[in-house]
Amino acid sequence: MTRKNILVTGAAGFIGSHVVEHLLSSGEYEVYAADNFDPFYDPGVKIANLKPAGSDPYYHFTELDLRVTTAPILSKLYENIRFDSIIHLAARAGVRPSLDNPVLYFDVNVKSTLHLLEFAKLNRIPRFLFASSSSVYGKNPNLPWKESDAELQPISPYAASKVSAEQLGKVYAHLYGMHFISLRLFTVYGPRQRPDLAIHRFYNLIRSNQPVVLYGDGSSKRDYTYVNDICSGFLAALKLEGGGFEIFNLGNNRQIELPDLIRTLEKYMHEAAMIDWQPEQPGDVSQTYADITKSAERLRYKPETDFEEGIREFVAWKEQTQLVGI
Repeated sequence: MTRKNILVTGAAGFIGSHVVEHLLSSGEYEVYAADNFDPFYDPGVKIANLKPAGSDPYYHFTELDLRVTTAPILSKLYENIRFDSIIHLAARAGVRPSLDNPVLYFDVNVKSTLHLLEFAKLNRIPRFLFASSSSVYGKNPNLPWKESDAELQPISPYAASKVSAEQLGKVYAHLYGMHFISLRLFTVYGPRQRPDLAIHRFYNLIRSNQPVVLYGDGSSKRDYTYVNDICSGFLAALKLEGGGFEIFNLGNNRQIELPDLIRTLEKYMHEAAMIDWQPEQPGDVSQTYADITKSAERLRYKPETDFEEGIREFVAWKEQTQLVGI
């Protein structure tokens, strides 16, 4: 069987490295990975993320920055490769940091997407998978959130940059006939999770006997989704028939309250957390909750990892790799 060529951006990141491995293990794809090793967190962690895929003969890696790597440059770089799809995971991440530098977030998240869309247009790449975020729903009170919700209410520059990138995809799908699929990801966790995200940060603080800073009144809820389930959604979207612009939620369809998250970490870490309550932070939403009916019907998407099982796997990974504090 001839393998299909897939370009994966953001391949050294938490989600990207898992997606790359799932693509390779399927036996159906030759993966051309790209990343710029942005110093948002330790690039050494990202290099380690890539090691499991490094020995696969169907894996290729290129370091590049999509802000400055325009469509003609990409076309020259990959001139002998006919891509079946692009999976675009590269982004400047983080809600709270985006409040301090919104220009950077739009420069990275929107410009990079535009360069890739131009590359897809010039080379007639039929399918473009975009890693969007549940943050685009913002303060939408209509829970669980549906893809058909007409009014998005983002409350951070990060979320607004994801909305803008989605809208670019909608335009290119309309004008040039490509199949643009936006996958809205809901609070992804698991091994290799970024160190700035809550579960990873809480683990490090608990292990080092430092207070865990929690914001708000403890009523916040998140729809936590295990990374392997997210990867299954991406692989299913690669096989989706049709065209135009489409949106799918990839969540777990279950909310976990903040105190329950702490208790679950304590349970599998066998250690108690010291809590420091602080006022709610700007840019944060009080809850996220995915309606995955459409994803279940069209993608046959079905999350299989229970929250406690996922936390147990995360803790086991941390203990095995001894990355406390990273």
